[in-house]
Amino acid sequence: MDSDLAESVAALKDIFAKRGIPVSFGKADPAAIDELRKTFRIPARYRAFVTAADPTDVETVTPVERVRLFPSHKLADEQTLGGKPAAEIPNWRKNWVVIGRSALLGDPYFLDTSKLDAEGDCPIFTCMLGTDTIKPVLCASSFQQFLRILATSMEVATGFGSGVLDDEDEAIFREALAPKIKTIDSAALRAGHWT
Repeated sequence: MDSDLAESVAALKDIFAKRGIPVSFGKADPAAIDELRKTFRIPARYRAFVTAADPTDVETVTPVERVRLFPSHKLADEQTLGGKPAAEIPNWRKNWVVIGRSALLGDPYFLDTSKLDAEGDCPIFTCMLGTDTIKPVLCASSFQQFLRILATSMEVATGFGSGVLDDEDEAIFREALAPKIKTIDSAALRAGHWT
């Protein structure tokens, strides 16, 4: 794992510990990782992540979103949208790989493996289910930045408690999160998914 990815993973693990939220990371089987690389063209940085910190039971908790990351052994089974295989959904691209899901809304979080960068990373998108067409929205310019955004949003959420927020509290949370996301990934801030 490179230093940027290691820092993002450490930040995510630290905020779970700080907030006292149970979480479990493991190590993926190398043969399974190789199969994911062949089947889904999983990029190098994501493979490094599951090799060192496979998210066996990881769900972020903020007042406005809960992101459940899938362990590597479940990735093949999770390539679905609304209960249908993703490949059968109109406008779904074969280079999109679902790696997590909103535990609140069921919307997928997916890698776009067609847009690899020099570090062997790629952007993360989401889309709303239940609409006529899939309209991807950028969540992070890279998987490493996605992990950093998840950790940061959980850190900002620390002061909000676990109760249901009214619209005003939700707006305050998003307002507090925006400048932090801007320093991590200004393109993700402009896309507006988190804010």
